[in-house]
This record gives sequence, C-alpha cells and structure tokens, in this order.
Amino acid sequence: MGAKRRTTVRGGGGGGEVEAWFAAKRHPQEALMRKVRDVILKADPRITECVKWSSPTFLYEGNLVSINPMAKAFVSLMFHSGGKIPGSLPQLTGSGATCKYMRFDDAADLAKRKHELVEVVRAWCAWKSA
Repeated sequence: MGAKRRTTVRGGGGGGEVEAWFAAKRHPQEALMRKVRDVILKADPRITECVKWSSPTFLYEGNLVSINPMAKAFVSLMFHSGGKIPGSLPQLTGSGATCKYMRFDDAADLAKRKHELVEVVRAWCAWKSA
C-alpha cells in the first residue's frame, strides 16, 4: 500500500498536524513562522500543509516549500524545486539548480517582502496546473 498523505485545510487555522508540531517544538521563531505560514496558505487556495521531514511543509502537486526548523534567529524556507519554477524569481537564493531558499529576519522583513513570497507560491501553482 502507498504512504498515507496527510494534509490539512488551508488558511492557517485548521492545520491540526502542523499545530501539533508548533506545540511540540516551541520554536523561538514560532510567531514569525506562523505569519509566513499564513502568507503561504493564503497565496493560493490549492496549497495544503503537512509535517514532512520534521518540518511544516506546503504542497500543491508536489512539495513546494518547507520551513527549516534548524534556523533559530530567522525563518528559513527551502523550496524543494525552486530552481525549476519558470520565470524570473530573484528572491530565491542558492547556487543549486533545484533547491532554492528564502529567509525572513523578522516581521518587518516579512511585511516588506510578503509580495515576493506570494509571487513564488503563485508561480509554482501556475506551473504545476499548466
């Protein structure tokens, strides 16, 4: 039998599995992680979330992005196939051809660059639905 796919509702409020992760981790960047999570989930209604690789992970037709819980002074996002998303997305960093990254230092940084994160999520969804 195939692996059970565990996803939760979009919108940031109903993710039982991810909520349990936050409760268990008590991460120093939890408040900012939750804000980033909200931006991702609201960027496109098709995005779902689960916990994979011990990290909150966001999906649509594959793994889009995971929050890296190893970062303690900022929120680090790993876009699993970020280098393959069509279009110019200079906000994604990293020298690899596939995996790309984005980070937010604090709530002000997220507020200033929220549109960049939304752009990446929407580009992913457009690519995967084409």
